[in-house]
Amino acid sequence: MAGIIIKNTKIVNENIIIEGDLLIRDGRIEKVGGIISNTNAQEIDGTGLHTLPGIIDDQVHFREPGLTHKATIESESKAAIAGGVTSFMEMPNTIPAAVTNDLLEDKYNIANQSSWANYSFFLGVSNSNLDEVKKVNVKNVCGVKIFMGSSTGNLLVDKVEALEGVFRESPTLIATHCEDEATIKSNFELAVEKFGNDIPPAWHPVIRNAEGCYLSSSFAVSLAKKFDARLHILHISSGIETELFDNTKILSEKRITSEACVHHLYFNDTFYKTKGNLIKCNPAIKSENDRLAVWDALLSDKIDIIATDHAPHTWNEKQLPYAKAPSGLPLVQHSLPIMLNFYNQGKISLETLVRKMSHAPAVCFKIKDRGFIREGYHADLVLVNTQREQMINNSQTHYKCGWTPLAGDILKGTVEHTIINGLHVYEKGIFRRANGARLQFDRI
Repeated sequence: MAGIIIKNTKIVNENIIIEGDLLIRDGRIEKVGGIISNTNAQEIDGTGLHTLPGIIDDQVHFREPGLTHKATIESESKAAIAGGVTSFMEMPNTIPAAVTNDLLEDKYNIANQSSWANYSFFLGVSNSNLDEVKKVNVKNVCGVKIFMGSSTGNLLVDKVEALEGVFRESPTLIATHCEDEATIKSNFELAVEKFGNDIPPAWHPVIRNAEGCYLSSSFAVSLAKKFDARLHILHISSGIETELFDNTKILSEKRITSEACVHHLYFNDTFYKTKGNLIKCNPAIKSENDRLAVWDALLSDKIDIIATDHAPHTWNEKQLPYAKAPSGLPLVQHSLPIMLNFYNQGKISLETLVRKMSHAPAVCFKIKDRGFIREGYHADLVLVNTQREQMINNSQTHYKCGWTPLAGDILKGTVEHTIINGLHVYEKGIFRRANGARLQFDRI
């Protein structure tokens, strides 16, 4: 392989920015920085661009198998690379749910044939599959996922003995969706009493409130501490939950970690007036105070990772009345542009953006040879123009569902090139060919 040289770029990596060239050969990063001359390599002009390690999204729902009218691994991984996401970890609430290792391998086989980006899949936890959890291969499966509150699908785990068994026995990272089911049901009943069948979407954060999130998250933390389990709490959406997390340890030493999603950083509850069910998601988008508290926790390292919880549904499904409209929104193509826009607003530095979206997922999940721009690592890279503006519209999305809750918004910061495993897979709207590989993990 002749390789690729990225010339005259600004390389953002490990809390510094350097100017120079970057050489890729045989799928790996061969040299970083300085002036590199190699006439046999394909040249990418990085002038005016920043080169980042590829974004690693630790929470997506690509809907395959069983829900392919909404999305497929192929369609959503293609959208991902257009947004600079080079690796993803996908959730088990498909049809059938991935609650056995055999069903999990079926998903890996689909991705092996169709994924544009690197991939891993969570094994789903049920009330009765502890034996499957114990058999997970920690070297090539990202983790196990527990729905401690019902969301899309039927994977709610609500038996204390089942939860304790997983926290006690799991050989790998446990990722949790934390919302208290009793709180949700009680609040929903009150909403029905008040509104009947015409519940307004603005009541979503009332039904799925901060207190319900905290009850569940704090219970998960208590279980993790009791059994010394490796816990990762997904999509923190409320200020009160941020009090559960520690920023006195470096990430590699933490046993309990957490994640913020871009929609909880971008939207607040005032957007229900204009967006309605388009921003209905679980856990709910909450108040401006909650949004700012999540930001504060992210920047102070109480929250470790930025992800998407990309969860597409069809436009027609989202037009149903509130109680019938499914929760979730498509975001994987736009997470990096959203964060670049926040960079331009002075909210986050490029170095911190890279740490939260690339380095931290790699460290948190112990991903082998990815997430950093280091010589010898897999060449997963994204080149961005931090100064170019784009108006987001539905026609330019690559999601199978064909819409985005960001339609009409102007974001400053664009993805120009994406490289995966040393192959130039995306360039300014042009897709070349899929080149995703199964993620491997440095775990004992």
